[in-house]
Amino acid sequence: MDIAVFTFNAFAENTYVIYDDSLECAIIDPGCNNFTEQKNLTDFIDSRGLKPRKLVNTHCHIDHVLGNAFVAKEYGLSLLAHKGEKIVLDSCLMVSGMYGISYTPSPDISEYLEEGDYLSFGHTSLQVLFTPGHSPASISFYNKEAGILIAGDVLFQGSIGRTDLPGGNFETLINSIKQKFFVLPDETVVYPGHGPETTVGSEKKYNPFLTT
Repeated sequence: MDIAVFTFNAFAENTYVIYDDSLECAIIDPGCNNFTEQKNLTDFIDSRGLKPRKLVNTHCHIDHVLGNAFVAKEYGLSLLAHKGEKIVLDSCLMVSGMYGISYTPSPDISEYLEEGDYLSFGHTSLQVLFTPGHSPASISFYNKEAGILIAGDVLFQGSIGRTDLPGGNFETLINSIKQKFFVLPDETVVYPGHGPETTVGSEKKYNPFLTT
């Protein structure tokens, strides 16, 4: 299994393409919102001969969904996310206006993902973890064999997701991290929604929000 990361839009959001030797792939949190960013994504997919099979949001804040409409149309994909994120997705047109950014409305969520489900494509299967706190119903994706965790905006290198947006809650977020992430092996590589990758062990040891 391979992971490609693209940093898109004014929020420096991480978009992930996960693929394997079947050449099938999942696109997680597409944040591309201009022609150059869209081309960067499609050029990579074309250059590897990849076949997009899944369009997924860890959560539906505006910076993570700016490319949903483009990816859905380009590859004929429906959107997967947790049902609790629908209210967040529905607010994105208003939020984009507040920030003054261009936004083509995302398709509605067509398939709901919940704790214990698996996101499967090609030879890859990612376990769905329910990790609210930054948003009402954020989900993360874990693969034990590869030792990787796609964390959305739950956990960052040396920090955590903000909890002052609608549906956020600090205590809930901390519980999500400790109960869902910190039970994983320390060497698990964490791929966050913003910033560089880290590991579970490093965040246990050094993250100031989680060491007190």
